[in-house]
Amino acid sequence: MAKIKLTKNELKKKKDALKMYRRYLPTLQLKKQQLQMEIRGVEARLEQLLAQKAAFEKAFEAWIAVFSEPQYTHDQNGMPLLNIKKTIVSEGNIAGVTIPVFESVEFDLSEYDLFLTPLWVDKALELMKNVLSVDVEYSVVEKQKDLLMSELRTTTQRVNLFEKVKIPETLADIKRISIYLGDQQTAQVVRGKIAKNKVGGRE
Repeated sequence: MAKIKLTKNELKKKKDALKMYRRYLPTLQLKKQQLQMEIRGVEARLEQLLAQKAAFEKAFEAWIAVFSEPQYTHDQNGMPLLNIKKTIVSEGNIAGVTIPVFESVEFDLSEYDLFLTPLWVDKALELMKNVLSVDVEYSVVEKQKDLLMSELRTTTQRVNLFEKVKIPETLADIKRISIYLGDQQTAQVVRGKIAKNKVGGRE
C-alpha cells in the first residue's frame, strides 16, 4: 500500500477524489448496462440472420445440382454470372463505441443469353443474392459484437476498479487521516491544558 501523508491537504485531496469516483461510477454502470443490452440485441440479430440463411439455403437446395454446372453459373467468357460489387457500410455509435452498420450489397451481374438460359436461373440468382447479402450482413454484425464486447470488458474493469479498489481504498485513507488528525488535535488540546495548568501553578 502506498504511503499517504497524514495532513489536512491530503485529506482534502482524498475527499475530492472520492467525490469524483462517486460521480463517475453511476455513468460507468449505466454504460455497462447499455452495452449489455445492445450486445443482447446484436446476438438476437445474429440468430435471425442464421435462420434466414438456413431458409435461403434450403430453398436453394432444389437447384444446387443443376446450378453447379458451369454453363448456368458463368457467362460466355467463363466469368461468374454473379459477383459482389460493393458492400455499403455506414458508421453508428453505441455508448461511445463506433460500430459498422450494414446498409446493403451491390451486385455485379454478367450478361447472359436469356433465350439459351433456363428461366429458373433468374430465380436461383436472386436466391444467391439473398444468401450472399445475409453472409455479408452477418460478418458486419459479428464485428459490431466484437467491438461492443471489447468495450464492455474495458467498462467492467473500470467499474470494478472504482467499486472494489479506488472507493474502498480512498474511504480507508480518509478514515486513517481523520483519526490521525483528530488524535493530533486532542493531543494539542491536552498539551494546551497542561501548559495552562503549569502557568497557573507558578502564579
